[in-house]
Amino acid sequence: MRHPLRRPARTAALAAAALLAVPALAACDGGAEAPAATKPPAPASGPSPTAPAALPAALTGQKPTWSSCPAPSAAQGGGKAPGGDWECATMKAPLDYADPGGETLDVALIRKKATDTDKRLGSLVYNFGGPGASGVRTLPHAAKDYEKLGSVYDLVGFDPRGVGGTAPVTCLDDRALDEGPGPSDADPLAPVRTYTQACRRNSDKILPHVGTADTARDMDLMRQVLGDAKLNYFGISYGTRLGGVYAHLFPKNVGRTVFDAVVDPTSDELQAGLGQAKGFQQALEHAMAFCRDKYAARCPTGGSTDEGNRRIGDLLKKLETQPAATRSGRKVTSDLALTGIAAGLYDKETWDYLVQSLAELQLRGTGNNLLALADAYSGRGADGHYDNSDAAHTAIGCADTSHRYTVEEMRAQEPAFRSASPVFGPSMAKGLLACTDWPVRGTSDRPQVAAEGAAPILVIGNTGDPATPFEGARRMADALGRGVGVNLTVKGEGHGVYGTDVCATKAVDAFLVDGTAPADGTVCR
Repeated sequence: MRHPLRRPARTAALAAAALLAVPALAACDGGAEAPAATKPPAPASGPSPTAPAALPAALTGQKPTWSSCPAPSAAQGGGKAPGGDWECATMKAPLDYADPGGETLDVALIRKKATDTDKRLGSLVYNFGGPGASGVRTLPHAAKDYEKLGSVYDLVGFDPRGVGGTAPVTCLDDRALDEGPGPSDADPLAPVRTYTQACRRNSDKILPHVGTADTARDMDLMRQVLGDAKLNYFGISYGTRLGGVYAHLFPKNVGRTVFDAVVDPTSDELQAGLGQAKGFQQALEHAMAFCRDKYAARCPTGGSTDEGNRRIGDLLKKLETQPAATRSGRKVTSDLALTGIAAGLYDKETWDYLVQSLAELQLRGTGNNLLALADAYSGRGADGHYDNSDAAHTAIGCADTSHRYTVEEMRAQEPAFRSASPVFGPSMAKGLLACTDWPVRGTSDRPQVAAEGAAPILVIGNTGDPATPFEGARRMADALGRGVGVNLTVKGEGHGVYGTDVCATKAVDAFLVDGTAPADGTVCR
C-alpha cells in the first residue's frame, strides 16, 4: 500500500464473485427515521444564468452526441458494454483552465435517462471516489441501488480527468504492477522513484491538470452542457471532497447534493493517514469480533483482539520472505495480503470472505482468496490487465497536497502510525512518501469547501467507516457553513451507507426526490 487508502467501496457481490474455494468453517447459529426539517429548492433544468464568462461559447454551448456505449477500456476496468438504456458521449473541456481557449481534452460521460419523464428533475451526477474510480464503468454496475432516483433523474457518470476514458494517467505496465514495488526497508524512496519516473515518462502532459479543482470546473461545464441550471450531485468517499471544492467554487450553482462516506476537509495528509489507520484498525477489530462470535474456536484470528493482531502480524511477517502460492502461479506477498485484508473491511457483507481468506492462508498456506480480494481492490481484471485507478489516485492526490515528506519525517511518524494500527500503520506511514519526488507542485494540503449561499448539502458519516472516519462528516458540514451542511450520522459498519442502511437511504431519497432534508444532527441507529 503505497499511500493511505481512499478507494471506493467494493460491493459484497464483487468480492463473492472473485473468491475461490476455501476451507469450510462451520458457523455457530446463534432505526430511527430522519425527521423532516428544511426543504431546498427543486432542481431546475435549462440554460444556466451563471455560466463562467471566461469559457468560450464553443465549450459552454456544445451538445454531446449520445450513442450506445462500447465496452469499457482497459484503463476503465474492462468488462462488457452496459447495453440497455445506457448512452455514452464525450464533452470537451480545457486542458488548462488558465487558458480556456487553448487545448482541450475529452471527458467521458455515461447516462441513463429518467424513466418517469413527467416527473423528471434534471440530471444527477455521480462520483464514486478513489480518487481514480471510473464513473463510466461503475455507474451501470451500481445503478440497481439507485432505481428510485433514476425514475426522476437522468443518472450521469463521468471519468474525471486523468481517470479511465478521460486523458488517463499511465505509469507502470501490467507486468511491473504484478511484480509489486519490491523491498523498501533499505531505501523507502526507491519504489517511489521508480513509480514516479514511470508516471512522468508516460503522462507528463496531463499531470499538472488533474487536481480536484480542475475536475470541479469540469463538473460546472458539464452542468451547462447537460442543460441544468443547478448541479445535482451524489459524491461518495473522495467524491465528497470533489463536491466540497465544487460548492466552494460555484456555491450559487449547487443543487440537491449528497455526500456519503465523507473525507474530512480539515485534515492534512498526515492527519488523514492517521485517521484512516485508526479506522481500518477499528474495522478489523470489529471483523475479528464477528469472527469469534460466528466461528468460535475455528476463528483464524483467535479468541481476542490482541491475539488476532498478533496472528495477522505473524502471517504478514512470514509472507515477507515466504510469499504464499496461488493456483494462478502468482505469489501473495505481505503487501498484497495487506491489501486483500483492507479490501475485506470496506463492507460488513465481506467480513465472511475475509475470515475464509485468512483461514485458507493459515490452514493451507495458500493465498488464492486474499489475492482475489487484492485484485478486486487494485483494479486487476481476470485477463491480467489493471485499470488506471492506482496511477490516477497517485496523480490526483499529489496534485492536491503541497507537503512533500522526507524519509526522516516519515520515520518520525512511524510510532504514531503503529500506535494507531499495529496491522496497517507501518505500511500507511510509508504512504506519506508517495508524493516526495512528484514532478508537479501540489496545492494546499486542505481543500477549501466553505460555500456560503449554497443550497443545503446532506453530509453523511458512518461510525464504523474504515476509510473515512465519521467525525469527518461533522467537520465537512461545519466547514461548508451554517445553513449549508446538514449532518446525518449512521451507527453502522462499512464505507458508505446508501443502499445498505434503510434509515439513511430513506433520508437521501426524501432529500433528492422530494426536496426534504433531515434535521441537522439526525442519527440513524
